Parts: sequence; structure tokens; C-alpha cells
Amino acid sequence: MRRDNLNELTAFLAVAREQSFTKAAARLGVSQSALSHTIRALEERLGLRLLTRTTRSVSPTEAGERLLRTVGPRLDEIETELTALGELREKPAGTIRITAGEHSANTILWPAIARLLPDYPDIRMEIIVDYGLTDIVAERYDAGVRLGEQVARDMIAVRIGPDMRMAVVASPAYFARKPKPRTPQDLTDHNCINLRLPTYGGLYAWEFEKAGRELKVRVEGQLIFNMAALRMNAVLAGLGLAYLPEDQVTARLADGQLVRVLADWCPPFPGYHLYYPSRRQATPAFSLLVEALRYRG
Repeated sequence: MRRDNLNELTAFLAVAREQSFTKAAARLGVSQSALSHTIRALEERLGLRLLTRTTRSVSPTEAGERLLRTVGPRLDEIETELTALGELREKPAGTIRITAGEHSANTILWPAIARLLPDYPDIRMEIIVDYGLTDIVAERYDAGVRLGEQVARDMIAVRIGPDMRMAVVASPAYFARKPKPRTPQDLTDHNCINLRLPTYGGLYAWEFEKAGRELKVRVEGQLIFNMAALRMNAVLAGLGLAYLPEDQVTARLADGQLVRVLADWCPPFPGYHLYYPSRRQATPAFSLLVEALRYRG
């Protein structure tokens, strides 16, 4: 393949993925006019329009989508292999991109990264907090962090945390006004602090299990958040019941700031796993991170 052909394909992939000439030019370190000229040259050589351009957006045509789908992963593999070869030196180096939820980013990823990075100054980490079940291949992440039950079967999964439990909690002030729920069904009579997750198409249904019986309860309340910190603030302020990871409320329960209910309906479940494509060529930096995160119980 001629070098200019490869440059044209790289330019097209950048514009198609960013859906913006401005962002793609910045990523490639070229001018917008040079990038536009490169794309036009590729389209003229192929005799096909690859991008639909408007004043507000850029999107692939049907031919462009096909090129993105078939050629993109192959060039990504080449880039990964070259990166791996470039990192065969004394100290691991390179950028690692990971998508994770807020809780796992704070409790699992951050402690490991804080210990690792001071000894490896050439490793760069990018952590994107996202509650959606992101397609890590399409979005070009090196890995993702999710609960064990959410990891796709075609991925390599590495356990990085212990089993987890959820806890239904409220403040003493709240329970001074309302009776404690004895069953999950009783939650319908309470002001509950809701969580909105994109993967559930709306509000998250609180999950319970007891003696093999599983229940999902869609609760109601005055407040809806998509962040754990705000739910914690609300429950401490006495504004309702919250459904939070047990480790986030242990200290608050011990000092009496919060009261737990329905504990017998909240059994343990598989904790966090790091997952990544089985065909991914691991760089020294990525392998180092995997070992730093691996849960050894």
C-alpha cells in the first residue's frame, strides 16, 4: 500500500469517528484545509462520496460506514502492534483509556492508579466515568470496568474487586417521620431517591433477593440523580431512602448518621471486573495495570 493511501484512510477514520473536521484536524495535528483536501483526494480516487457534510455536522455515507466498519479495526490493530513494539524498553509507556462507573472509578481504579503511576512516569491514564454499557471497541477504549454479571461473554474478564452488597438506608430524622419498611413492597409508601441509568432506559429499579425469590421495585420520590455523591447528600439531609453500595455507607451506619433497612433482602453479588477484547494485543503498560488491579482476595 502506498503511504499516501494509508494517510488518506487514517484521515478518513479520524473525521468519521469524530464527526467533525475541526476535532479530527486537532487530533491529527494538521490544518482543516489540509484534512479536507486529503478526504477529497480519497473520495476522488475511489469514485465514491464517503462523508455527508453540512454546516453543523459530518457523518459517513453508506460507503463511508462500510469503510469505517471494515478498515477501521484493521488499522487499529496495526497501531496497537506498533505501540507494543515501541514499548519494548526498560519502562512501560503509553496511554491507557478505561471507561468505568463512578463507584468503581473511585473505589477500585483510583487507589491502584495512585500507587502505580509514581513509579511509571511514561504511563498516561484516561478514565471516563460512564454509566452506559459502552462499546469499548467502537469507542476505542483499552478496557472497561463493570460488574461481573454485566460483562459480555466474548470479552476477557479479570476480577478486580470483592463481592458487593447494596444497602437501603435513610437518616434517623427520616425514620422519625416514617415507619421502617419491612419488605421491598413497603417502599412504595416511601420517598425514595432515584438513580437514572442510560442502560436501563430510565430509572433504575431497586433489586432484591431472599430465599431464591428475586424482586425489582420501581420506587418513587422527589429526587432523581445520576451520581452517587448527590444521592448520599440527599439521604444524609433526611430527604428519603437511598439504595447505595454497602461500602459507601458503612462508616455512616457506624456513627449513627444513617440507618439500614431490608438488609436480609440484599445478598452479595459478583463485584467489579476489568474487561477487554480477547484479540487485544496487550502492551507492557496495560499488562502492568491488569496485574495492579487483579483481585487476589
